Amino acid sequence: MTTRTHGAAVALALGTAVVLAATLAACSPGGGPSRAPSPSPPASSAPPRPTGTSTPDPVLQPVQVTGEPVELATGLDAPWSILRLQNGATLISERDTANVLELLSDGSTRVVGRVADVVPNGEGGLLGLAALEDAASVWIYAYFTAADDNRIVRMPLSGAAGSLGLGAPEPVLGGIAKAGNHDGGRIAFGPDGMLYATAGDAGDGGRSQDQGSLNGKILRMTPTGGVPDGNPFGTLVWSLGHRNPQGIAWDSRGRMWASEFGQNTWDELNLITPGSNYGWPVVEGAAGDPAFVDPVQQWATSDASPSGLAIVSDTLFLASLRGERLWTVWPDSGRAPAAAFEGAYGRIRDVVPGPDGTLWFITNNTDGRGDAREGDDRLVQVGLGPVS
Repeated sequence: MTTRTHGAAVALALGTAVVLAATLAACSPGGGPSRAPSPSPPASSAPPRPTGTSTPDPVLQPVQVTGEPVELATGLDAPWSILRLQNGATLISERDTANVLELLSDGSTRVVGRVADVVPNGEGGLLGLAALEDAASVWIYAYFTAADDNRIVRMPLSGAAGSLGLGAPEPVLGGIAKAGNHDGGRIAFGPDGMLYATAGDAGDGGRSQDQGSLNGKILRMTPTGGVPDGNPFGTLVWSLGHRNPQGIAWDSRGRMWASEFGQNTWDELNLITPGSNYGWPVVEGAAGDPAFVDPVQQWATSDASPSGLAIVSDTLFLASLRGERLWTVWPDSGRAPAAAFEGAYGRIRDVVPGPDGTLWFITNNTDGRGDAREGDDRLVQVGLGPVS
């Protein structure tokens, strides 16, 4: 598979995306474009939508990776998270530099700001990004490893696309235990307007079963870090029994999905429901134990080691590190998962819905664990088309 280079390819990619979007719209039963979850819904105190009770939106057409990939940017340094904003700007976090970058139209990047107090160590550093946007303001949220813990802050974003800047950070949440590995780190706003965060067990599996610990959990909080109505234990804990979850996303039915690193046997794709226990460290993968929730899909750790997770048109895409591929999953369809780009780009860290029916992903070969190639690390766009 050939690959175009970055620079002018950014503009070309956007034109290609329009054609792909039109193809998707024409193939949809309702004639509309494929839908993707909003990256930053407005804040709300409403409880989450019911899970597993409604029927899929009939307009949505399952999609698959199609066409030739286009490199939008190269030369990134251990990138971890892609954040696309409503104004069309794109931000990228770099784990070890603690820089938040802005992607420019010519494929270059500029530093929007450096997040204060980041102390990179092993798998820790500047990790996930999220945004809360309304007509009056934009807040950029960051999950990172500090000297003594993992924490979440938010920073006001100023300026227009091409000249963005970050203001002083405000604390949202601290006290998540840190370690050289299993730091979790993905954050996202859900359909309910609440902020969700994945917290790894920081190398101590016992924390995952301890309801009093923030680690080994998926957390749900208000935009300022408070405990919202509807949390199952009256704390920030939304679900427990996780080892190192690093991907979260929602489908059109409001169902929450999460990707999770296993230890030596099984990586997992889980359907998350509040108060549920996903088994770690008692079980890994599907165990059939009624005390725990089995994964919807599992892979050998050599085939996956999933990090970022994206949903487009109710089709799930998992970025895989050790597996060096992009997994596509069509839940509830009976269709087996499909792998794309196996070995072509090395380790893949994050994946997000791109513009006009495309998909964006970043590689992760420069963090000391991958085999860096010329041009690494890179941001890549690929088209999506209807499932044949």
